[in-house]
Amino acid sequence: MRGSLVGTAVTLAAGALLTAAMTTASASPPSTAPKAEPAKPVLVDCFWNRHVRPADFILACGDGNSRLLGLHWSQWGRQAATAVGVNAVNDCKPYCAAGRFHSYRVTVRLDQPRPWKKHPDVEHYTRMSLTYEGARPEGFKQVVTYPLWD
Repeated sequence: MRGSLVGTAVTLAAGALLTAAMTTASASPPSTAPKAEPAKPVLVDCFWNRHVRPADFILACGDGNSRLLGLHWSQWGRQAATAVGVNAVNDCKPYCAAGRFHSYRVTVRLDQPRPWKKHPDVEHYTRMSLTYEGARPEGFKQVVTYPLWD
């Protein structure tokens, strides 16, 4: 009988400890862990690939005669992204296959994020502005703005 009392006492004590632990856990305040930040917009390229802070980017998808190279991103946010780099542009003289590429220092700004038609749950930048810091291609304004494909 003595063994039965000890076993009962141990079982009751274990049950009480388990109940206390469960009550404490369920009575704890809600988690204060930070909520996940929404994904930042992406830059969509000619082949419908998503990029975040790409080092290079083709602007003239058909022939590759204008591209951004050596991009260094200082910002990639929910509303805009900013980088500095080089716009390599073919002068197409006397025609594009025989032309020469010239490099122009630019500041790149991406903005106007919108849901991407191909993946509506993903936002992508829909506009790119290039600001030429000095020399620029013949016929170009100091700031050129392009709509980006969807």
